[in-house]
Amino acid sequence: MRDIASTNDARNALIKEIDETSLPFGMVALWCLGQASFIMKGGSTTIYIDPFTIEDALAESRYGLRRTYPSAVRPEEITNADYCLITHDHVDHLDPDTIQAMAAQAWETVFFAPACCKDTLLGLGVRADRLHIADTREEYSGQAVIKPIAAAHEELSTDREGFHEYVGYIIRLNGVTLYHAGDTLIYDGLQARLSEEEIDVGLLPINGRDFYRGERGIVGNMNYREAAELANGAGFKMTVPMHYDLFAGNAERPGYFVDYVYDHFPSLPIHVMARGERFIFVADSAVK
Repeated sequence: MRDIASTNDARNALIKEIDETSLPFGMVALWCLGQASFIMKGGSTTIYIDPFTIEDALAESRYGLRRTYPSAVRPEEITNADYCLITHDHVDHLDPDTIQAMAAQAWETVFFAPACCKDTLLGLGVRADRLHIADTREEYSGQAVIKPIAAAHEELSTDREGFHEYVGYIIRLNGVTLYHAGDTLIYDGLQARLSEEEIDVGLLPINGRDFYRGERGIVGNMNYREAAELANGAGFKMTVPMHYDLFAGNAERPGYFVDYVYDHFPSLPIHVMARGERFIFVADSAVK
């Protein structure tokens, strides 16, 4: 397996690999950039979710965030996004450097974000006619079907107009249904809602929360046990853990998630993303 984070040439190779990936109906390719940053492609449609690609030195000097490994792609290299989905306004999910570069270079990219992020995104150069509010009461149909879903980070929060400030996304792409949870705890009704959606691939945070991280202002998520229970209860066909590897002060060992699933739900399919990996999911519809 190649290391996409080692050289400039290798970084450019990631975009090349995405562009050259072509999959038939019923298949989706995933790439993980760390934390909750994912790229997915189905058919000819490429979606970035929470792209956090700021360079190490800038992340530390501006935000006090010390990455444990460098970004696999630089902001100025992202020119192939059909959609960019933002789950909330924390900098490791709404990265100003990445969004500004994407807005300047890929004018046709369609952005989704909670209403509280609107002014920030417009200030970064996102075109108003390409920006959609992630309203959990609606869904959008285009090259993909995109359904925002409420997230509780660490609680369900809405603005004065009733828009949720934290969201995840249910995405129907090329015959595959995916769920990116964003940053969230499990709240009443979430498992039942996801069961109804018949999720093929679920991307769930596993880093958890505790008193000491809360004291440092780190807002928490479900932990690896809760993620496994949710995936099993909602009937995910494949579960990919996330949000555990990019910052040492807010990390978790994915092996704990693997062990818990092995001990309690040995028939539950899971996959831990390797750095630089292209993971291809094949839905039942592709093999019938």
